[in-house]
Amino acid sequence: METARKLLHFVKPDSNLPFRQDNEKQINRQRLINRLNYVNFQDGTVLVNFKHKRYFQNVTLEAKPQPCEDDTLHCYWVDTEDIEKKLKSSNFENLFIVDGHKLVVIEPTVVKVDATGITVRLPETGRELSYRKMRRHQCSGISVQLSQNSAVFTGTLADFNAVHFRVDLQAKPPQTFQWIDHESPVVVSFSDGKETYYSAICHIVKQSHGARERSFVLEPDGQHKPRFRTKAYRSTRQQLLPSPNVVFDHPLTDKIVDLKIVDISGTGFSVEESVENSVLVPGLVVPEAELNFGNSFATRCRVQVVFRKVIEEEDVVRCGLAILDMDVQDHVNLLSLLYQVHERNSYLNNRVDMDKLWQFFFETGFIYPKKYAFIKANKAKFRSLYEKLYTASPRIARHFIYQDKGSILGHMAMVRFYENAWLIHHHAASKVESNRAGLVVLNQIGRFINDSHRLHSIHLDYVFCYYRPDNKFPHRVFGGVARHLKDPQASSLDPMAYLHVQRDENAAPAEESEEWQLTPATHEDLRELSRFYENHSGGLMIDALDLHPNDSADEDIAREYAAIDFKRERHLLSLRKKGGHLLAVVTVVLSDVGLNMSDLTNCIKVFVLDQEELSKELLQPVLKQLVHKFEQEEMPVLLYPAAYADAQEIEYEKTYNLWVLSMNHTDEYFSYLDRLIKTVKH
Repeated sequence: METARKLLHFVKPDSNLPFRQDNEKQINRQRLINRLNYVNFQDGTVLVNFKHKRYFQNVTLEAKPQPCEDDTLHCYWVDTEDIEKKLKSSNFENLFIVDGHKLVVIEPTVVKVDATGITVRLPETGRELSYRKMRRHQCSGISVQLSQNSAVFTGTLADFNAVHFRVDLQAKPPQTFQWIDHESPVVVSFSDGKETYYSAICHIVKQSHGARERSFVLEPDGQHKPRFRTKAYRSTRQQLLPSPNVVFDHPLTDKIVDLKIVDISGTGFSVEESVENSVLVPGLVVPEAELNFGNSFATRCRVQVVFRKVIEEEDVVRCGLAILDMDVQDHVNLLSLLYQVHERNSYLNNRVDMDKLWQFFFETGFIYPKKYAFIKANKAKFRSLYEKLYTASPRIARHFIYQDKGSILGHMAMVRFYENAWLIHHHAASKVESNRAGLVVLNQIGRFINDSHRLHSIHLDYVFCYYRPDNKFPHRVFGGVARHLKDPQASSLDPMAYLHVQRDENAAPAEESEEWQLTPATHEDLRELSRFYENHSGGLMIDALDLHPNDSADEDIAREYAAIDFKRERHLLSLRKKGGHLLAVVTVVLSDVGLNMSDLTNCIKVFVLDQEELSKELLQPVLKQLVHKFEQEEMPVLLYPAAYADAQEIEYEKTYNLWVLSMNHTDEYFSYLDRLIKTVKH
């Protein structure tokens, strides 16, 4: 094959080959025949070596071995150009079978040699020699781009091992290989035309000669940076028994790789491979790997090699792979298994006995009398909705349960309600049965956030929740972290006034009034809202609630809900005085009743930009007509800023704090939570 012949630029076929003599061994004739027949089966080639009669230079010809049954072997030349001239001027030396990091040297007796091929009689034995510690793996169909100082050369990847690459490049006029400074680093990338699998800074180890084509051996500079920023609070690795395997088609060779997983977490795993057959290169992206958990289940994911460490005493290499993406349901299955290993009473998205869950909600006081008055009016809808949420494992919802001997002791839930933000809600724990249940489920949700937020399919850039300031637990945990960080771009708190508005049967359509007009919000209206919020708070509310100009975000999340027969729609409106400036941006979000028990996922939010001009007398008919327009009997309303309601003497029932955490600051959150848990325990 062409790659085998080009190998001789770097490994010369003579007695001075850099063989590892300690690994030399004899191969009998029958095994030689089996090796040669395997080469034929693979449509491969052998190297036939001659030495020039006058100049004693090596002359190597590539030949295709034919099926062999006894000691007679016939081979046909691959390239017959000037073959007779080469044969007349040279004497036969030996024959090579090149196999990655090993070379089989055969010294047969020539029976016949002519312009079509060569026939030899095989000896009793041949020699197998190792000329490198690591096997080189042949590649095909992988394009190479090499750049240095704005000069870009293209070519193909010939072969590689875990520490070196050999690339064949072309110099296309006016390019010349003189443009490449072999003492300076180069940037290389490997792709198949559809996807880039590897990109790194490399150093040139050696190169062949040639004006138009050259082969280069490259070595990565060893400074590969992980795909993600290093975190102090990393996902917990678990060693499973039996250990799962990872199986994938190697993107550079298209050969199957099957390795045992040493340990695994929700964000990645490590494997071990032999040093001599190592194929995992730090930085390499594997588009589709399959994790096999015995006969239990298998899941696919996109991974990237992030580190490689040689364990000399065991002659193995430990490699770490980060999970870049995975189907959301597959990731839930993986995390559910890992969380059970970590804490046997912790459950993620398990199938729940709904009677026990409702009983738990009532007994813990999570459903208190006033809240039950709302639930009672919609009892059938609540039952139906929660049956779906807790038994069908929808992609948009997660629930975390601490359960012992069949009894639910702690519960917390999340729902993806905006494009890249998840709402934390329904936190409840039994203080009588277990003092730690509430902390366990809080820790569960933290682990889920840590394990999941980097996966694109999860759409988790922010977590948020609404809580009353007089509710001690969330005030201490969520409010506490915001106060501790003192950085609203890491974690923000925004108070909102909460009230209800009843349907007005006599109300006119919401867009019509002699005093004001309500129209779809424009991009400029949303930009003005962002400027107002940045000046007033500087927090994360606009980002988390998708209040930036983005026409497609709501459509994407709405499709996710529609796919499981859930309702979720949002209307962005601008409120102005007739012919006047922007007074407020209003959002009307409609979802299934009870998705959130305080119905904050089915409510009106009013973001007031002009707190003086938007009087109580002007706002109240707007709210009533919105309830009428969207055919609701009653809707909760959140007013922001909360101080606006006080200034306008608007009666409201309570204050809710909107807490938001950015996933760029999870380390700070977990650091605070650790200290808080230690304080509670003591």
